[in-house]
Amino acid sequence: MKNILITGVNSYVGNRLAEWLKQYPKHYQTEKLSLRDGLWKEKDFSTYDVVVHVAGIAHVSTDPKMEEKYYQVNRDLTIDVAKKAKTEGVKQFIFLSSIIVYGENIDNNGVIDEDTIPQPSNFYGNSKLQAEKGIEPLRTSDFKIAIIRPPMIYGKESKGNYPRLAKLAQKSLIFPNYPNKRSMLHIDNLSEFLRLMIDNEESGLYFPQNKEYVKTSEMVRTIADVHGKKIWLTRLFNPVLHLLRNRVSIVNKVFGDLVYARGLSTYKVDYQKRNLKESIVNTER
Repeated sequence: MKNILITGVNSYVGNRLAEWLKQYPKHYQTEKLSLRDGLWKEKDFSTYDVVVHVAGIAHVSTDPKMEEKYYQVNRDLTIDVAKKAKTEGVKQFIFLSSIIVYGENIDNNGVIDEDTIPQPSNFYGNSKLQAEKGIEPLRTSDFKIAIIRPPMIYGKESKGNYPRLAKLAQKSLIFPNYPNKRSMLHIDNLSEFLRLMIDNEESGLYFPQNKEYVKTSEMVRTIADVHGKKIWLTRLFNPVLHLLRNRVSIVNKVFGDLVYARGLSTYKVDYQKRNLKESIVNTER
């Protein structure tokens, strides 16, 4: 039986992980902990085998007034929790970072491989990267640290860009058929990957993703199909999008390329339980 502490009581990833692990009641026991005030510092961590740290500010803000808060929560709090976990005898610390540490990665045609150097383009990405650097020195043979850099996470009741695209897919009659590719990760695939990290007591840097790369237009059409909507994909706007996608952030988010090289995401056990179409059907229904 693994005793697991999940930080962040309102975390989408944390809550879905706890639900996923309920499939194995004899193997895992989970508890969630709020870090919103200082009371967490009084919590006894010594009874836990694993701390899964998913608490943090997840949305991207460009408001300079928010910058200090991002570093306080995403960097400083992560380091403080990891230090407490190590001091009190926790065996493994799993930190959910993000693909955003690589910024837009325009210079390498959107492909991230083992040689790609993180270059955050905003303080959200930099706060995650600084958190990684802050906890790395704590790693020992007795205190294993697994850092996870997932791409865009989506699933039922997820937040962020996916639900915006899903709403657009249900309302639009037309959408650009642009040949881009993105790495994405369904929440069930991430939850299974985290379960395997716990089972195998892994330590290191990991890059889980779905088996398939995503073409935005195909994903939008699949979402529309699930809802019985018809949407026309057109290449009419492609010349304009091609000019704008590496210059305008919002265009690049929707139609740019950003993928992990497939070799980065292989693991000794299969964690990719849902393919893209299944995951979208699961999410939308």
